[in-house]
Amino acid sequence: MLIVVFKSFLWVIFLHISRSARNSGVVQQKNLEGYVGFANLPNQVYRKSVKRGFEFTLMVVGESGLGKSTLINSLFLTDLYSPEYPGPSHRIKKTVQVEQSKVLVKEGGVQLLLTIVDTPGFGDAVDNSNCWQPVIDYIDNKFEDYLNAESRVNRRQMPDNRVQCCLYFIAPSGHGLKPLDIEFMKRLHEKVNIIPLIAKADTMTPEECQQFKRQIMREIQEHKIKIYEFPETDDEEEMKFIRKIKDRLPLAVVGSNTIIEVNGKRVRGRQYPWGVAEVENSEHCDFTILRNMLIRTHMQDLKDVTNNVHYENYRSRKLAAVTYNGVDNNKNKGQLTKSPLAQMEEERRDHVTKMKKMEQEMEQVFEMKVKEKLLKLRDSEAELQRRHEQMKKNLEAQHRELEEKRRQHEDERANWEAQQRIVEQQKLDLSRTLEKNKKKKIF
Repeated sequence: MLIVVFKSFLWVIFLHISRSARNSGVVQQKNLEGYVGFANLPNQVYRKSVKRGFEFTLMVVGESGLGKSTLINSLFLTDLYSPEYPGPSHRIKKTVQVEQSKVLVKEGGVQLLLTIVDTPGFGDAVDNSNCWQPVIDYIDNKFEDYLNAESRVNRRQMPDNRVQCCLYFIAPSGHGLKPLDIEFMKRLHEKVNIIPLIAKADTMTPEECQQFKRQIMREIQEHKIKIYEFPETDDEEEMKFIRKIKDRLPLAVVGSNTIIEVNGKRVRGRQYPWGVAEVENSEHCDFTILRNMLIRTHMQDLKDVTNNVHYENYRSRKLAAVTYNGVDNNKNKGQLTKSPLAQMEEERRDHVTKMKKMEQEMEQVFEMKVKEKLLKLRDSEAELQRRHEQMKKNLEAQHRELEEKRRQHEDERANWEAQQRIVEQQKLDLSRTLEKNKKKKIF
């Protein structure tokens, strides 16, 4: 009897635990006995992503003459900058400006809308105070545009022009970072993923390059500059690659679009009297590591960090400053962030303004069409009047001609009738003469 009561008690406890598990949201794992099909979801996401395409915005910052445009061409194996379309450093005067260039590149059926943001004139002036401000304003403006796009009612088309990565080029001086380098990275390390690069690394020996790298990383740590943090993963091969990148930071790169034949093999590189500096040789520079990291392995992570960290920080600061009427109290930024209601009201006003403008344009087009039609009608009327006058003149001329012919005909008829009367009279006289002659002969 006690055993039966104990079993019943255990069964009640089991039912209570099961009901509590269901109510608490605990998910039970079930093994399927056959193929259902939801394992094909990754393929569906892949096809949709490939059809939609991808976007990536890359910013390059550094002094003029460090090979920024050449490195970009080498990274994507295409002439984004060419003699017909040179880089911004060659097209713009030496003032700090921000210029973006968009290009659609395709590889293996996947298309990538690549936006290259260059900062010509950076660090070229004698006084470089606040030369980083145009870059900061550009990044904040792109965050602001994306935030406003998220606040709209229609969010189907949201172009993402946020800067996902910033390649900062360091001059190969061998004497560490300049004050401008330190100040720039400190100003932007919380707004964008910064990857420091040593430009034109082939101008230094390997020992000098390693010493320069250690000095730069030491100064970055001393000034608490945050560069791009590589994500942790459980994959041993990927972690090995990440550790390799971290050990070689900052990356020493060499860019070249010249094809040189070395030992029967065609490679990209630079020809020197002492040999060839190969761009894609990891023993000569870190170009392949940069390309693999930037394009093949960590492009999506750069976009995720931009969206989940830098943009969220900006969004939190902006939304925290929005008051009940939709105006940003943060006057230092000099920008306004709209609340959803204010954004909807602004969109409504824009729509009304757009409709009024379209109505005015349609009225102008209608008036122009009416004027053209009236002008055509007047031209047609004048043409008809001219043709009428011409036909009237022709008819009058024909009438005069016919009258002249009729008069001539009447004259000819009168002459003929007169001649006929003369002939008849002559015949009558002749007959009378003959009668008289006959009578004389008889008598």
